[in-house]
Amino acid sequence: MSDPLIIKICGVKNEAILDAAIDAGADMVGFMHFARSPRHLELDPIGELISLARGRVETCVVLVNPDNTLVAQVAALGPDWIQLHGPETPHRVEAIRDEAGIAIMKVCSIGGPEDVAHIADYAECADRILLDTKPPKGADRPGGLGQTFDWALLKALDPSQGFMLSGGLTPDTVAAAIKATRPMGVDVSSGVETAPGVKDAGLIRAFIEKARAAHA
Repeated sequence: MSDPLIIKICGVKNEAILDAAIDAGADMVGFMHFARSPRHLELDPIGELISLARGRVETCVVLVNPDNTLVAQVAALGPDWIQLHGPETPHRVEAIRDEAGIAIMKVCSIGGPEDVAHIADYAECADRILLDTKPPKGADRPGGLGQTFDWALLKALDPSQGFMLSGGLTPDTVAAAIKATRPMGVDVSSGVETAPGVKDAGLIRAFIEKARAAHA
């Protein structure tokens, strides 16, 4: 029997969508603190949502190349995870984990074989690896762009390396993604939205149902 699939709904912005994700059976919810994202929240509302979620679902705050001050501010909110979605080096990831005292999910952006080769660099310093699509050159943000990468690239990955998969997943594509890559979990943001930053409870439910069925 395989481990249960971890399903993360990222870019949650309000209590209604938090409740919808929990009711639909999400394992994790993510809150985005990055000003250029349409899913950005300031720290006070993130803190309120973490409090509302506590004991109901795991919480994750997404940061991009944060400085030590921001890491300390986010750690004080008490999330279960900090997700690093920037160009953080393994050394920096380790330093943030030590400073925050919180589990770290490191995003590795995949565009080609060389990116897959670098995943191993983070195996020791991060508590979990999340694979996302490498943004096109000149993109104004590192993720949430709704694009998939070539899942066949992951055939080169060490089979013992567990990972969560993101990047352009939708209720229509998540089953194929799970069957092709056998991830430990999946992460969705734009794929359950009707407009940038606007989550839809029905799409969240459909995504989770399709993902669970494919994993089973």
